[in-house]
Amino acid sequence: MILKDNSFIKNGFTLIELMVVLAILSLITIGTVTFFGGGVRSWISGQYQLQAQRDARMRLDQMVKEIREGDEIDDTSDNNTIKINYTILSKDSIIYSWSGNSGDSLTQKIGDGSHQPFLDNVHFLSFTYLNQSNIEMTNPSNASKVLINLQVDLDGDAKTGGNPDIILTTEVNLRNFGLVTNMENGK
Repeated sequence: MILKDNSFIKNGFTLIELMVVLAILSLITIGTVTFFGGGVRSWISGQYQLQAQRDARMRLDQMVKEIREGDEIDDTSDNNTIKINYTILSKDSIIYSWSGNSGDSLTQKIGDGSHQPFLDNVHFLSFTYLNQSNIEMTNPSNASKVLINLQVDLDGDAKTGGNPDIILTTEVNLRNFGLVTNMENGK
């Protein structure tokens, strides 16, 4: 009788064993890619929001600086628009304006120029004008202080009941308030 040598079967893997290992490695790879893919998407989203927050802060700081340098707030200003006059500094007036529609841009107009986009995705903007006693003014030209509330919504969810992504508030004292009147009166 002839005996077969079956030793080669003991040295290798069967097709089923290879398929099981391949399936397990596939599941591990899919899990790893999903985990890291979600992390990368989250990081990119966070970087986008961080950049938008930096832009909003930078624009608000610029607005504060320009309002602070003004000596008078024009009486055409309202809750969504502010016009700053610079009589002492002999600069062109600056107007910051928002339409009141969530998602629209805050615009800036210098002198006789046209309105240019200043900050995008504004959800809410309000200017509140106060006198020296911190009483809200109906006539902004008599205000010595401005409260600014700026809300930016990057993803548009605030329109449907969500929260704005960035909320910034600040209080600005007009540095040159009253100097024009005092100069005209000889003080």
